[in-house]
Amino acid sequence: MTSPAPVVLVFLDPAYPDGRPADASQPQLMVTDQGATRGDGIFETMLAVHGSVRKIQAHLDRLGGSAEALDLSIPGQDEWRRAIAAGIAGHHAKYPATTPDDDELVVKLVVTRGVEGAASATAWVQVSPAPAAGRRQRATGIDVILLDRGYDSTVAERAPWLLMGAKTLSYAVNMAALRHARKQGADDVIFLSSDGRVLEGPTSTVLLAHVEESGDGTTVKRLITPQLDSGILPGTSQGALFHAAKAAGWELGYGPLEPQDLLDADAVWLISSVRLLAPVNTIDGKQIGTPSLQKELTAELTELYAGIE
Repeated sequence: MTSPAPVVLVFLDPAYPDGRPADASQPQLMVTDQGATRGDGIFETMLAVHGSVRKIQAHLDRLGGSAEALDLSIPGQDEWRRAIAAGIAGHHAKYPATTPDDDELVVKLVVTRGVEGAASATAWVQVSPAPAAGRRQRATGIDVILLDRGYDSTVAERAPWLLMGAKTLSYAVNMAALRHARKQGADDVIFLSSDGRVLEGPTSTVLLAHVEESGDGTTVKRLITPQLDSGILPGTSQGALFHAAKAAGWELGYGPLEPQDLLDADAVWLISSVRLLAPVNTIDGKQIGTPSLQKELTAELTELYAGIE
């Protein structure tokens, strides 16, 4: 008999000010919940380290933006904060950390449109251990392939009903892209628009860096990400790192980017809230930058990111 997964659930319920704890080993959703039947809902995924959630305000704000895009009524931010605290405390009590890695927890916020015909949404917090694969990829880097997403870079403006900038539960295509990459011997994907623009990863934001020497002999470091109006999800990690990098003297840029810009970069990363900064070693089998410079830049940006609350 297998042990139950170390997951703690807390449902947001008006009758429970701090959320209603639920047994993760038992069924909790109705089979008619529209999150299950239609993928109709939204979510956010955050990292908690030593009990403190990173960038919680940015994630709550983005959750609200996704809810607005879907015309979805969700609990208030104070309710989420109380349920998150209860979930983390519950996980620490039930599954005490025994190694430093155990103190990294994934905190997932989920809202569905609820049971068909009902007037209220279903909302919960899920707390679980951070996957070891993410920590490994931070250290060793990843191999990536480019895939056509099938939309041009202006579709978000023309067709807002496609919800390109919302973080919805409809992740079947994203997961299919990752499975395809692994069948090709790669770790991850960078999506391209049908008109050849660099977009994002299935669960991450793309960053690239250039290091140049200016006319007066000083070193100029530039951090660049794709244009945010190209139908991509605004990355909370990208936004926080840009803020920290600017304060540290980096120049910043926002696309538009094409595949050759990735190949010409001194370093490329995929960044996300749980895996954090994962260096890209190869794209479609082509080496990116030089390993020594990539390692140096990754260490610098990782240190800057570590100071973000």
